[in-house]
Amino acid sequence: MSISHWMKGHGATMGVIWLAEEFGKLPKLSILLMYYNRLSGEIPASIGLLPKLTDLRLFSNNLTGVLPPQLGEYCPLWNVEVDDNMISGELPQNLCAGGALSSIIVSNNNLTGNLPASLGNCSTLGNIMIQSNRFSGDFPAGIWSSAVNITTVIMHDNALSGTLPDKLPWNLSRLEMENNRFSGDIPSWAGNLLVFLADNNSFSGEIPANMTGLSHLQILSLAGNHISGEIPLAISTLKALTTLNLSHNQLTGEIPASIGSLQVLNTLDLSVNQLSGVIPVAIGNLKINFLNLSSNRLSGEIPISLQNPAYDHSFLSNPQLCSSDLLLNVRSCETGSGGSNGLSRGVRIMFIVLGVLIFVIAAGFAIFVIRDCRRRKDGDDLAKWKLTSFQSLDFTESSIVRGLTEDNLIGSGGSGKVYRIHLDNRARDIVAVKKIWNSKKWDSKLEKEFQSEVEILSSIRHANIVKLLCCVSSVDSKLLVYEYMGNGSLDRWLHTKRRVEATSVVLDRLESGPRPLDWPSRLRIAVGAAQGLCYMHHDCSPPIVHRDVKSSNILLDSDFRVRIADFGLARMLAKSGELDTASAIAGSFGYMAPEYAYSRRVNEKVDVYSFGVVLLELTTGREANDGGEHGSLAEWIWRHVQDGNKLMDVIDQNIRDPLYVDEIAAVLKLGIICTGTLPSTRPTMNEVLQILLRYERMHGIGDKPYAEYDGAPLLQARRSSRNKRPSDGDECNDDGSLACNV
Repeated sequence: MSISHWMKGHGATMGVIWLAEEFGKLPKLSILLMYYNRLSGEIPASIGLLPKLTDLRLFSNNLTGVLPPQLGEYCPLWNVEVDDNMISGELPQNLCAGGALSSIIVSNNNLTGNLPASLGNCSTLGNIMIQSNRFSGDFPAGIWSSAVNITTVIMHDNALSGTLPDKLPWNLSRLEMENNRFSGDIPSWAGNLLVFLADNNSFSGEIPANMTGLSHLQILSLAGNHISGEIPLAISTLKALTTLNLSHNQLTGEIPASIGSLQVLNTLDLSVNQLSGVIPVAIGNLKINFLNLSSNRLSGEIPISLQNPAYDHSFLSNPQLCSSDLLLNVRSCETGSGGSNGLSRGVRIMFIVLGVLIFVIAAGFAIFVIRDCRRRKDGDDLAKWKLTSFQSLDFTESSIVRGLTEDNLIGSGGSGKVYRIHLDNRARDIVAVKKIWNSKKWDSKLEKEFQSEVEILSSIRHANIVKLLCCVSSVDSKLLVYEYMGNGSLDRWLHTKRRVEATSVVLDRLESGPRPLDWPSRLRIAVGAAQGLCYMHHDCSPPIVHRDVKSSNILLDSDFRVRIADFGLARMLAKSGELDTASAIAGSFGYMAPEYAYSRRVNEKVDVYSFGVVLLELTTGREANDGGEHGSLAEWIWRHVQDGNKLMDVIDQNIRDPLYVDEIAAVLKLGIICTGTLPSTRPTMNEVLQILLRYERMHGIGDKPYAEYDGAPLLQARRSSRNKRPSDGDECNDDGSLACNV
């Protein structure tokens, strides 16, 4: 009998499912995976008495009550994941009694009290995620010395206290402890550290000067503490650093010029300190998305490269700073500070004469340019283009406009064309330019709405969302300038080869197709895309709905890091009236949620549906509109399952590795869930992300076979609004859900 049928007789009433007490009467039960099932009620205390239980995963449900007090006391428990529930009380005192505990994930609950002191003697611990609870008291200090293989400690948003050891464990890669009550000095660094977040605690002392060996550190954030002293010069050795936040401390001295050598740094916040001296010119050479040096004691002129509207609020409350750009919220350098005798009469006359000469030369040049522009057939004179930058740029609108040639064209869609443009700046950068046209003139109202939307999009800062560098606009078209993604789109990597093989004529410019992506690469891409969408849905206020999620809008940089592109573009075009035409949305057929197609009703669940289609593409290798007589891929897979066929039959031949097949099937089922007809049956992007993250983490867990991690038992695709024809391969449940047959 299947577990879902067994539960219906023992733990379900009126559509509410809970964990039945009978689970505690299964002495051979070693793995209990029932995550993402809307389970209610309490976890039976008898589960804590199971003698062979090793793996308990009940995350993303509606569970209440307390954890079984004797959990871990009588079994070799190695993994506990009960996050995203409403569990209260304290952690069981003997979780590590079996000597095998490797991972504790209990985040996003209502847990209280002290952490068990016994965890300080648990040498097998590798992963602790207890964030967003109400834990208090000292963090068990023994963990830092006894858990020699600890890699992840995430405990932000609690009321924990204590100090950190003199030196962090060598293998620690992530330490996130914001919004707690820790004190003492910042410890010496660990060589494998990737992320260190310790905002809003009570740390004091100085930042450790020795930073050698931290070649992998990407995020360092110590904001809101009592740290003093100077910023170490050795900060320049952190070559992988993308985020540096030392704001709201008591730092003194000058800003090290060596920060300008951190080429991948995109967030720098040193605000609300006591830093003095001038702003290093080298910082202006970085491509920083977010810069805040406000509320310090900085002086001198702001580097020219930073005198940009994108940094309009980056230098506030520095009385001795000045700027030659009147757009900045600082005083003009020309006003001086008083007490000067002024320039000599001869010097003033020289400037006046020089000014007149420059004016005459400029006027003559302007006349020449105007005449030349009138002769141009395309009318794309630079005078009609306006550049709005969102970060420090070392190119102008002319570099962009001149690059809009057929030779640089790399794509075209319903909303416009895409160009790859090589800039003539010092770095010889490459940018991607989306040229949006409108059949109507942009009146003042539409222009303001467009600018407002673009400014919102430019403010989004996330590693998995493509950076909008600037906007170049004219009367009838807009140019959105993005960072260039060297490996193109996911669509190219999944489908180019199949398209070429499907035609008997191969065009000269058509590639034979890149090599097929293996499953770990596809899973990483799915996780990256989900992280970007999750940020837009859950971390932006108000939430941002992409509206056009598809594999061609999931881009890959030269290192195969994922970026979501074209977010918000559909909304901007809708405001101008362009999305009322079928041509504007033709590229989205196969990805559109049913409710969007017939009612244009938009919320986050529209993106969830589209992302579900992307998951189906990743697991089957088929295109979104490759559904044969059923039209779309989503409908075709649903019919395939409904007719009793196995999911194994639709998995892409290129990734059908026995090592991963169960995992692939589970992600395929997740895609089916996401493409449910009713929006209410689809999960949120946060729920989707959590499931994908767990499968990604499995690639680093020992040598257990993947079959032991299958989430299939209760990972059910709810399609109650569709007509069902049961077959031997299906389990038909009373609530209209379908348990897929692997």
